[in-house]
Amino acid sequence: MNTPRGELEVERLKDPVLLGRAGYALAAHDGYFREVLNALPAAIYITDADGLIIYYNTAAGELWGHSPPLGTSQWCGSWKLFCPDGTPLPHDQCPMAVALKERRPIRGVEAVAERPDGVRAPFMPYPTPFFDESGALLGAINMLVDMTGLRRAEDDARLLASVVETSDDAIVTKNLDGIITSWNRGAQRIFGYTAEETIGKSITILIPDHLQDEEPQILARIRAGQRIDHYETIRRRKDGTLLNVSLTISPLKNSHGVIVGASKIARDITEQRRAQEQQELLVREMNHRIKNLFSLASGVVNLSARSAGTPQELAAAVRDRLAALARAHDLTLLKTPDGAIGDHPATLHALIRTIVSPYEEQTGEAGERVRIRGADAALSAPSVTSLALLLHEFATNAVKYGALSIPAGAVDVECADEGDHLILTWTESGGPRVEKAAEGEGFGSLLARTVVKAQLDGDIARDWRPEGLVIRLSVSRNRL
Repeated sequence: MNTPRGELEVERLKDPVLLGRAGYALAAHDGYFREVLNALPAAIYITDADGLIIYYNTAAGELWGHSPPLGTSQWCGSWKLFCPDGTPLPHDQCPMAVALKERRPIRGVEAVAERPDGVRAPFMPYPTPFFDESGALLGAINMLVDMTGLRRAEDDARLLASVVETSDDAIVTKNLDGIITSWNRGAQRIFGYTAEETIGKSITILIPDHLQDEEPQILARIRAGQRIDHYETIRRRKDGTLLNVSLTISPLKNSHGVIVGASKIARDITEQRRAQEQQELLVREMNHRIKNLFSLASGVVNLSARSAGTPQELAAAVRDRLAALARAHDLTLLKTPDGAIGDHPATLHALIRTIVSPYEEQTGEAGERVRIRGADAALSAPSVTSLALLLHEFATNAVKYGALSIPAGAVDVECADEGDHLILTWTESGGPRVEKAAEGEGFGSLLARTVVKAQLDGDIARDWRPEGLVIRLSVSRNRL
């Protein structure tokens, strides 16, 4: 590492002996030393034995903010002086005054100079008395090292450290081998490890086994000087649970611009991702329901047209069936302040009857098309919503493809108690012949599986018989 010549001279002049010799030479009007000191970036001035300033270089005038006439200012050329804590520092108590009074160099103290314009500059003085050959005090030389940049850098570093430490995000640094070198409180909160548990260990402790190949790729991009913005992936907590994170990774450079590591900011987006998935499901459900509303309206008109003898009868039938559909919709979605759903009794049979009522064919001796038998059960508001979604799906599919798509078709719904579970069997008959099971998993199947497993703690099975579909739904009673 090469140090500029001026800085080397400043460091050498901090030595008391050298300062003493330089001061003695300047007092003897040695032109060489004056040229050297005028070229230095450090503020340097000389006083006589009484403390009157007899020389100062250009840097000293710039630090003081003015150019005092020689022989008029005593001890120090600063406009005003203060201690580091902000209390005033009289000139006759400044480090230079102490050095002259006690005839010894003063080291390790700091002070603050205020310029005439009010700007304050912290500095570190190096006052050193010098003597003639007989030992008589001639004066002293003082070097003032401006600490403004250093103090600003220290303040910036403390501020940055505070921001990093108090951040909700995980902020971690690592070297080019992937070894963790720093770890903030946000990282501890998100990943569960303390700094003591992670610093010195590989960052791969956070990466799931199936994603271990990510780290070499990330390090390769960092070595190439590339920044990685908002990279979404999965990481592992100390307890083994996985979480979704968004990573921003930047190269870290040393004072020579060489990349020596990386800083990583990790934000936990697990809840955000979950909310996004729920929103996408709701949008898909809304789209699915809107399409079904058109299918249902068409089915209601077709069913009504088969039995209506006049336009007036058709209008009345359609009106009644659409009203029943609206009641089913209210029962499914509307919650009153006391937790009830709509105006209907919250029982299993009432829910089934409300959902299927738009599809009933009440013509002649045909009787009801959807027959409900077996055990009834009281339902809570959440279970009403879940079951209504499922039954609505069963009925809609029966109208579009199954037993309720033709006049002769019918559905038997059998409810039975089996220990801790309630079993609902939906049996279609008299509809189009079933040639094969539906291929793939449509939205209805996905919704049914999600609702049954997650909300009702049950199971659902479908049996695609030639004579008609049979659905067996098992739900836990404690969820009802």
